[in-house]
Amino acid sequence: MSNSVKPADIHKTMLDQQKSEHRRRLILNLVLLVLLMVAPMVMYPVFLMKILCFALFAVAFNLLLGFTGLLSFGHAAFLASGAYTTGYLLTTFSGLSTELGIIAGTLVATLMGLGFALVAIRRQGIYFAMITLALSQLVFFFFVQSSFTGGEDGLHGIPRGQFLGLIDLSDNLNMYYFVLAVFLAGYLLVQRIVGSPFGQVLKAIKQNEPRAISLGYNVNRYKIIAFVISAGLAGLAGSMKTVVFQLASLNDAHWHMSGEVILMTLLGGTGTLLGPVVGAAFVVNLEYQLSQGPLGNWVDAILGAIFVLTVLMFQSGIVGQVQKFMKKNIG
Repeated sequence: MSNSVKPADIHKTMLDQQKSEHRRRLILNLVLLVLLMVAPMVMYPVFLMKILCFALFAVAFNLLLGFTGLLSFGHAAFLASGAYTTGYLLTTFSGLSTELGIIAGTLVATLMGLGFALVAIRRQGIYFAMITLALSQLVFFFFVQSSFTGGEDGLHGIPRGQFLGLIDLSDNLNMYYFVLAVFLAGYLLVQRIVGSPFGQVLKAIKQNEPRAISLGYNVNRYKIIAFVISAGLAGLAGSMKTVVFQLASLNDAHWHMSGEVILMTLLGGTGTLLGPVVGAAFVVNLEYQLSQGPLGNWVDAILGAIFVLTVLMFQSGIVGQVQKFMKKNIG
């Protein structure tokens, strides 16, 4: 007599796996929180804030590439639009609170993301990527020519102000914990989206878009929403970066920045929640270390070589490789 597996047993196994995954994710989040809380005690807070801003940028980009399967070469436009909007408002209107300036920058980036999505989303693959790159270059040249951005000089002396009129953000430690709170909010938002039914549809679109269409899903609508959320979070990262460093420059809008966030995401591990954070920390730290030594003029070449090696040999990235190792050896 052959053994048969009951549906109830399958369901129980799936529930157990979900509970185990939820427990592991909770433990990982708590460990990450503790490490980030004590990090300013051993490292320079401004450097840590730079990592957090780029980590949020990479997390936003990964929602699009890692979970939806859309490769955008135009995300620098959203980073820069958030940066310039926040910088201009906080510089021009002295009575404007810092949080309102950041919200305004995020909203502008979100609206720009909607415009990009409506133009590009009907194309796929390399055509989608090239359209986003072309639109991003248009935004770059707009920022070059506009007077409110300061042109090639950028915006300088942007005030940090106070949070809710109570917390002085000119203090680096206060500013760090403010940036940390914003980063964690963005990170947990993406984590919630990925684990929701909406996120499951995004994964289905990435894995097999024709099948998702055959099941009745309006895939273009899902992709537009994902693109807009990703753009908004990228704008939030740009706004935070502007407040941290008290400047906004054309470097944020250059296509190199779009390539850099792709490298961060691929290096850390696309389709993983923690991968972009690890990738951003690695790239930012590597750039700093190289710029301090004799290889300062070779930063772009070295990053390019790392990008090639990652694509050819470590396609699952750092976190992906660790996960594979753990599944193989730990179970």
